[in-house]
Amino acid sequence: MIKGIESKIVSRKQLPSLVRRLRKEGRRIVFTNGCFDILHWGHVYYLARARELGDVLIVGVNSDASVRRLKGKDRPVNPLRDRLRVLAGLEVVDYVVSFSEDTPIRLIRTVRPDVLVKGGDWRVKDIVGADEVISWGGEVVTIPLRRGRSTTGIISRIIKDKRR
Repeated sequence: MIKGIESKIVSRKQLPSLVRRLRKEGRRIVFTNGCFDILHWGHVYYLARARELGDVLIVGVNSDASVRRLKGKDRPVNPLRDRLRVLAGLEVVDYVVSFSEDTPIRLIRTVRPDVLVKGGDWRVKDIVGADEVISWGGEVVTIPLRRGRSTTGIISRIIKDKRR
């Protein structure tokens, strides 16, 4: 195990005390979530921009079962543990935590982020947790997507190339 990476992976049980400590330190907490199945430049750009909005970036990651329900039986390509480790290996990500529900609303209520971030393909009114974050004085930010960068697109190109 690589200590620096593993220490950034937190459990749901550890999350409340972590958030209390961060708040006590006066840190501005940014939260985002996703499947992050095949990490690509669009993800890295998005996470770096999200991190710029605060002092700490916490990333919620869908469990394997959750990804299957949302994306289909052939997903995820990479198992949860790998996805958590890859994200934790990024300098811009401070902590990662998994969730098994289809939405991160319980995580959002636990973290109570100062900033909730989603990709530009989401309208603020449709972002899970937006109403809650706004109600406690936080903000909701969308970050424009990098054109042509998507896991689904990458998988489609791989399948197409494989058929040739």
